Parts: sequence; C-alpha cells; structure tokens
Amino acid sequence: MRYASLASGSKGNCHAINDGERILLIDAGISLRQIEKRLESIGWSADKVRGVAITHEHSDHIHAVDAILKRTDWMILATPGTVNGIKIAKGIDTPESRWIPLEAGLTIDWDGWRLHPFTISHDTIDPVAYRIEADGVRLAVITDLGYVTKLVVEYASDLEVLVLEANHDVMTLRDGSYRPQDKIRILSRAGHLSNDACAELLARVLSPALRHIVLAHLSERNNDPAQARLTVSDAINRAGSAAKLHVASQREVLEFEV
Repeated sequence: MRYASLASGSKGNCHAINDGERILLIDAGISLRQIEKRLESIGWSADKVRGVAITHEHSDHIHAVDAILKRTDWMILATPGTVNGIKIAKGIDTPESRWIPLEAGLTIDWDGWRLHPFTISHDTIDPVAYRIEADGVRLAVITDLGYVTKLVVEYASDLEVLVLEANHDVMTLRDGSYRPQDKIRILSRAGHLSNDACAELLARVLSPALRHIVLAHLSERNNDPAQARLTVSDAINRAGSAAKLHVASQREVLEFEV
C-alpha cells in the first residue's frame, strides 16, 4: 500500500491511499483539477480513484465535491449528517446512486477497503475520522478534533500509519493576530488539536508496529513545521519508537510506501 497527502492545511485537505489497483481519497478540499494534477505528479492515475470518504462539511474538506459529482464516477462515502452539511454549505444534493452511507461506530467493507468511521469532537453536524484497513495495513486519518477522547485513543492504536492533526502551537495562536472569537474556537473542545496535544496522544499509542507518523492540518499562521516536528519528536524519542516522522504540506505532495 502507498499513502499520499495531496494537500494538508487550513486551505484544503486531501489524503490518498493506493493499493495498486484502486485509490481511496479522504476528503476533497482542493479543486478536482488539483487532485488530478497532484496524483499525476507522483505517478498515480485519477482513473483508479473509486471514492472519497468525507470527514465533515467544512470547505477545506469538501471543495471539490460538486465537480466530483459532475465530472467523475467516484462514490461519496459520508454520514447522513455530513451529506446534509454539504447540501447546506454548497447547495448541492448528493444523489443516492453516488452515496455510500456511513455511520460512526459501524465498520463497512467496500471495494477492498475496510473503513471504521468514528466520532470526533468538531463544530460540524456529524464529524468523523477514519481508520482504514487493506492488504494487512492499518492506517488512520485523524484531524479536526478539539480534544482526544478514549475512542480516539482506541482507533489510533495498533497502526502502521497514523496521520494526526498538529494544527497549532498554543502560544503562537494566543499571541497571534487571529480574532478573539477565532482563538476561542480553535482552542475549544470542538476546535483543533495543538502540537502538545498531538504529542500527548502519540505518547499513548506508539507501538512497535507503527512505521509512519504524518503531522497534518498545520496552520500556516499559528504553527511552524519545525516547531511541530520538534514537539512531536520529543515524544517519539522518549518512547524509543522507530516510526518515521513526516510533516504534510499545503502545497507539496507527500508520498511513501507503507
């Protein structure tokens, strides 16, 4: 299996998993053209994309959904709440013929993938993160959560690949130029995970099986890749983990084999 972050950050998010025959996307927060272009840049064909699993209806996760429905045959995998949120946010309906309904806590086997959507805390209708299994590989994409629950710890454990939010440095955010109400939202239990919270979660779930850690959804204004890497590296080193640490980017594609 191969993993790629096509885009990760406040301006758009899209992750991809490739088993050699088919590609599954997690979120589509950049344009369809950019998704296709970035897949092509790493030698992946958009013709192999079978579907997009959507985490929630914020624009940086659903930007391309309308174009996907119009110009591709890709399926949309999402909870009813998220599909309703997409309709409210973008004014578009997701036809039943193009929608695979999901429910947090219920596992679904679809097109060679085993998906475990699970509830996270974020300020949308029915947000989920995903644990995905295929070809004996266990991977999770966990971003856009205000705090770590026992459920998050459970689904983040015993993985080969963990893509985890490290959105902001708390002091940088507090001292920065964001409006007070935006700072309150980001720091709330329905906001985003900080570097420190990310490191604390990793300290709880690191295992010999974990090969790759990807820091995702970094804020361009309230974080710095070097700071995020340093904070998390301390936790990894203390645990004696051999996992390779990556930092996903808004504009550069990150790709590796699991």
